[in-house]
Amino acid sequence: MSVHASGGSSIPGYEYGTVSQSPVTLAELDDLKASVMFGDEDAASLRRAGEILDDQVEDVLDVWYGFIAGQPHLVAHFSRPDGPPIEDYLAAVRLRFGQWIRDTCTKPYDQEWLDYQNEIALRHTPEHKNDTDHVGSTQVVPLRYLIALIGPVVTTMRPFLSRGSDSAQDVDAMMQAWLKAVVLQIALWSRPYALPGEW
Repeated sequence: MSVHASGGSSIPGYEYGTVSQSPVTLAELDDLKASVMFGDEDAASLRRAGEILDDQVEDVLDVWYGFIAGQPHLVAHFSRPDGPPIEDYLAAVRLRFGQWIRDTCTKPYDQEWLDYQNEIALRHTPEHKNDTDHVGSTQVVPLRYLIALIGPVVTTMRPFLSRGSDSAQDVDAMMQAWLKAVVLQIALWSRPYALPGEW
């Protein structure tokens, strides 16, 4: 399935609004938001970040994909076992990754958003890994890499946010909001990796 995303481009496998309901409740989401200190001011800062980043998404992805390309243990999860990277897979994920940046900044963190976080989580585990793009790559992206990638996904964002006309204080606020949003999502994506009752 594909839908039309920002700018009218069709993104294969982007199924926002059509996936199964998350087992995580909105009350649990509220608790997580409180735990990362994510509030209305952060949501506003993210909306501003989304405005600044919208025409820079490809540049951001170039940085992130360049980093991943230099890490064989990460590239392996876009490759066939003991084989080369699957270029079509990398390209399809890149499109969804770009939309994820936009969604992180612009979507309300409501039931529909929560449901899609669960789908993203499952696409990193044997339950749905490889299904979306019908590829023969690894069966799971280890949780340790999802957690570790918070580092580059957050720290590389400042130069892009700084290209707006905003003050240094506003850029700091956007950076803090981006960090909180990324940690919040990684916390949600970690659920399928936990034993029942331990998440």
